[in-house]
Amino acid sequence: MSHSYLDKFIWSLPWLSRYPFWRTKEAVSRFFDKHEFQHLIFLVADHFEPAWKDAGVPVSLSTQRHRLDAWIEQAEFIGNRIRDNHGRPFSHTYFFPGDEYFPELVDRLAAHQADGFGEVEIHLHHGVEKPDTSENLRKVLIDFRDTLVERHRCLSRFDGSGPAKYAFVHGNLALANSAGGRLCGVDDEMQILSETGCYADFTLPAAPNQSQVPRVNAIYECGRPLNMRAPHRSGPGLRIGSKPKLPIIFTGPLVFNWRRRIHGMPVPRLDDGVLAANYLPDLDRFYDWVGAGIGVAGRPEWIFVKLFCHGFFADDQPAMIGEVAARFWETILEMSAKTRAFEVHFATAREATNMVYAAIEGGSGNPADYRDHRLIPVMRNDVSRHDKTERDSMFSQMPG
Repeated sequence: MSHSYLDKFIWSLPWLSRYPFWRTKEAVSRFFDKHEFQHLIFLVADHFEPAWKDAGVPVSLSTQRHRLDAWIEQAEFIGNRIRDNHGRPFSHTYFFPGDEYFPELVDRLAAHQADGFGEVEIHLHHGVEKPDTSENLRKVLIDFRDTLVERHRCLSRFDGSGPAKYAFVHGNLALANSAGGRLCGVDDEMQILSETGCYADFTLPAAPNQSQVPRVNAIYECGRPLNMRAPHRSGPGLRIGSKPKLPIIFTGPLVFNWRRRIHGMPVPRLDDGVLAANYLPDLDRFYDWVGAGIGVAGRPEWIFVKLFCHGFFADDQPAMIGEVAARFWETILEMSAKTRAFEVHFATAREATNMVYAAIEGGSGNPADYRDHRLIPVMRNDVSRHDKTERDSMFSQMPG
């Protein structure tokens, strides 16, 4: 279903009316919190759908296998070629849709994760044909969460123990029934996410869709009760010393690029952090993303830039993991080395959230030191426990 420009303008009015106030506040904060050196933390939330339909035609499992194998080959090539200031490979966070799950595909993706390239998290389309129910949503999330943990050893746990935790991206961007009742149907979705282990949502921004909320360019907690529709419409930004209500809302940049010219006149273009063929990454966009100043109050030198893409939009792949992306990141890393004004840190959704938690708890210095601050991958923790069990067994068999 298509929507008119008027619809999109009306839907955008709540956040557009707040945008000048956000921009003014951000400029004032930047003036008083000047830092000669910055840590720039980049993460890519990939809406990862190997089953994406070509011209509306369903895709076979064999085609999905071929697509995934080709993706992993490219992703590992760029990951080995492009590494951040501390040697971490460029990678994506793979938000895999529970409604398009095939075990062998996630097996392959989990092996890719085990090799050190990205991490698997939860994506879900629901309420598309008709509104979903709270009961069904809860069951689907729990089942998929447990499958990812038990079969594929994905997701994470707080401090390496307890129930599984996950990051989330809502299919069709309709988080917490924020699209006027379409493409979701569950008003208390945020409550269900919280109760099933979601530590952070990475859906936003969603402009110019109806589901875009007034709160922009922030890492924040929901300001309304979680059982309400779209409780993330407002809420306080995270700050040092705060203890946020989960899930936190982790937005990407939503800014205007005023550099575009049509017939010599400035015509602004909205930049929502997408990596796509019709909006290639470049230095202008880099400065806009960093200028959004997204982070934790009290730690302004740590700037988080959440980008996003749809992995199997074939035309966009050069900008995501191909040559266009590689040249862009090489340029940024060369700037870092030459100017010594900033460091680049590539992170997954989990690692970036750990850095946020560390900032809240007063952590400072190099954010890379906090990649595993609270949320520990099930995969790695299981290996550690297996190694410990083997060592304990060896010690028990040694003569006393």
